[in-house]
Amino acid sequence: MLSSWNDTLHFCRGLGVYCSRRHVNRVIRLNLFSYGLVGSLSPHIGNLAFLRTTVLQTNSFRGKAPSEIYHLFHLRVLFHSNDSFQGTAPTNLTHCSELRELNLVDKKLEDKILEELGSLSKLRTLGLANNNLIGRIPASLGKLSSLTLLLVGDNNLEGSILEELGITTIERIQLGINRLTSTIPSSLYNLSNMRDIKLGANQLEGSLSLDISVAFPHLSQLVLAENRFTGPVPSSLSNASMLEDC
Repeated sequence: MLSSWNDTLHFCRGLGVYCSRRHVNRVIRLNLFSYGLVGSLSPHIGNLAFLRTTVLQTNSFRGKAPSEIYHLFHLRVLFHSNDSFQGTAPTNLTHCSELRELNLVDKKLEDKILEELGSLSKLRTLGLANNNLIGRIPASLGKLSSLTLLLVGDNNLEGSILEELGITTIERIQLGINRLTSTIPSSLYNLSNMRDIKLGANQLEGSLSLDISVAFPHLSQLVLAENRFTGPVPSSLSNASMLEDC
């Protein structure tokens, strides 16, 4: 892709390329969403030291994403969903300490969720859904104190939902279509900002809190089907005025 930049067209005027007004000729954003791109991505992307946003989703790239992209210290947004890159999840994202949004949805990743993701202290969105991820959800994700959106549904994850995931900033948590067991941790019922809970198609047990609508006053979506819950459906759900049909 970067090899197409040449002397006839300044790269700052290329499609999907945005340069800084403050720092002359410094690329800060690549938005190549659904451009129908094919081929490989040059490792020289790692030379774009000021790059903050890279959106590569819905293209047909070959091979693996160049590891150099994960050494960009200013990177804040990384959207790589459905981009056809092959391979495992990136293992060196700890260099991207400014990262706010990480979207690796629908990439057929076959690996574990890395403990190192917990070091991305500024992360607000973590999208790993619709892959083939295995193992347990690492407790280190509980360190993501700014996280508002956690999407890890439609994988092969197992084990319990950890108490550590009771991050007070979370608004949407989607863990459905996995192999999660045990009960819903009590810490999740303390998340008053929660709007979207999707835990369906797991092996969760126990009963639901009778005060679920009090715990989640802003709840708009709740999906719990295809589990092993026992006990009554909380009557307080009738008071959840924002709840939508799913």
